[in-house]
Amino acid sequence: MQYLCLIYEAESSIPSRPAEEQEAIMGEYFAFTNDVREQGKLVAGDALMPTETATTVRIRDGNTVTTDGPFAETKEQLGGYYLLECEDLDEAIALASKIPSARWGSIEVRPLMVFDQS
Repeated sequence: MQYLCLIYEAESSIPSRPAEEQEAIMGEYFAFTNDVREQGKLVAGDALMPTETATTVRIRDGNTVTTDGPFAETKEQLGGYYLLECEDLDEAIALASKIPSARWGSIEVRPLMVFDQS
């Protein structure tokens, strides 16, 4: 089963980290990515640009309405994701707990809903 691990943390804390700390964190992310890839668990994963680059799209009365930024104000912002192939939720949680941002942010783990289109 596939699980989406959504990585949330406060964007405001990222620029305040010393360069050495940011490099160390990225090293941890590269190591985690390589580990899940080697285990055959990685389906996809990417970091996202900051929320200031986001655009929210809505259709209202047949018109496309766009708004700069994310849909909602939150303390933590979605910064990236991993899509993992896991045996079950327990395995997905175990892997999510190894994502570096779990130590200061949060990782939301959600199973993918698969639709039969035949």
